[in-house]
Amino acid sequence: MAASTAPPIKRIYEPVADSDGKRILVDRLWPRGVTKHDAHLDEWLKDVAPSPDLRRWFNHDVAHWAEFQRRYRAELEAGSPALEQLLELAAQPPVTLVYAAHDETHNHARVLAAFVGEALKERTRHSHG
Repeated sequence: MAASTAPPIKRIYEPVADSDGKRILVDRLWPRGVTKHDAHLDEWLKDVAPSPDLRRWFNHDVAHWAEFQRRYRAELEAGSPALEQLLELAAQPPVTLVYAAHDETHNHARVLAAFVGEALKERTRHSHG
C-alpha cells in the first residue's frame, strides 16, 4: 500500500529518532558542522533539491517565497531519476526528509514534502481507478 500523505521533514540538527525511519537528505550541499556518522542518513538525494540557480535566486528571502515555490514545483514537475527514487522510497514509510535550512517554514523541504505527498496520492488514485 503506497503512502498517500506527505512525508515528515526534519532539520538535520534535530536529534535522530527511531520514528524517522529512512532518513533522506534533500539538500544539494552537505550541512555545515555535521559528520556523515552523526547524520544517520540512508540516502542523500542532491538532485531533488532546487537547482543552483534557483537556490541562489531565492537566497532564503521570504519576499521571494511564493515565487520560489512556483519555480521549484516547476522543476519538480519536470521529473528526474532522483525524484523517482524519492517517490519510491516515500511510498514505503516511515521516511523523513532531512534538510539544513534555518527557516523551518520557508524552505525547499516543505515544498518537496508536499509535492511528494501529492504525487503519491495521484499514483494511488491511478493504481486503484
